[in-house]
Order: sequence, then structure tokens, then C-alpha cells
Amino acid sequence: MTLQKRIWDLIVLAIFVFAATFAMAPWFAFRALKAAAQYEDVQAIGELVDFPAVRRSLTGQLVVDAPANRPEPPSIWRDPLGVFKKAIEPIAPPEPKVDRYLTVAGVSALTRGYAPGAAPPPSSREGSLTGQITDAVKGPYPGIVYWDPNRVRIAVKRPDRGGKITVFTFERRALFTWKLVHIRLPADERRG
Repeated sequence: MTLQKRIWDLIVLAIFVFAATFAMAPWFAFRALKAAAQYEDVQAIGELVDFPAVRRSLTGQLVVDAPANRPEPPSIWRDPLGVFKKAIEPIAPPEPKVDRYLTVAGVSALTRGYAPGAAPPPSSREGSLTGQITDAVKGPYPGIVYWDPNRVRIAVKRPDRGGKITVFTFERRALFTWKLVHIRLPADERRG
């Protein structure tokens, strides 16, 4: 009877370990993304981020010239020179503001809670154990704000201003594989 009890205990332990690993996999994906950005591991970032989806999400937040805000196009009857000018303008769109968010430095700043270009340099004490412990205690602490079996949102508060929160949305692609598919910026960084 003790052999059956031990087998039963092992089965229960295996189920618990599986459930805990499944539930914490997005957290580990975020930590892996943060470490890959910190150490400039481009291949790891490429495996953890769905760049077309993240680019679409950031473009929707950063584009100022939304279709509702565009002025009426010139009419040939009211403004013939305006029509001619519009016809010969370059067709290429302006340089997107999204690019600074999708660089290694931009992803690193976002995972630390800062806007790209506004993050202080990482501390120089990374090599020592006490420096790593101090940095871990200092924060910021990302938190899971939404969890379901296929989608997880992790929020990071900006260390200098607690009211600004960046939200990372991860989507499950395989049993334990999660990819970043959306980044929601703080309200004052959107549309500008």
C-alpha cells in the first residue's frame, strides 16, 4: 500500500508542478525578454516578440494623423493649385515614431518602465552579487494584471512616477511558449 501511496503522491506533485509552470510561463517570458534586452541578445528578442503585431499596436497609439483628424482633400473646383500640389507630393509616409520603441534599447527601456531614450543607464554593479540583489530589491516590480490560458497582461510602473504604467500583452503560441504581441503605453506618451 505504501508503494501505491508514493505513486499517487508523485502524480499529484507532477500535476502541481505542471500547473505552476503553466501559470508562471508568461512571467518567465517577460523576465527572459527583459534579460535579452539588457544583454542585447537580438536573437532571443526575435524569438520572444511578434514584431508585426507589436508594430501595429504601437502605430495605433503613436500615429497623430488618424483618419478622423485629416482635413478634407482639396477640390479641383475650389483649390486647383492645392490639387496639383497634392498630386506631386512625395508618396512616402513620414518616418514612423514606432521605430525607437522596437530597438534593443527601446525594448530594454520599456521593460524597465521607462520611455525609449528616457531610461537611466543600467547600474554598473551588475557583476557583483550584492549589486544584483540591490537592483532586484530596488524594482520596478512588474505585475500580472490579467491572466487567462491564452493571453496575459503584465504591467510595469515607471520607477520615477508610479502613475505611468506600460502594459505588455503576451499570447500563448505553444504549451509553454509565449510571445509579446502588444504594448500599451502610458496615456501621455500616446498620440505624440
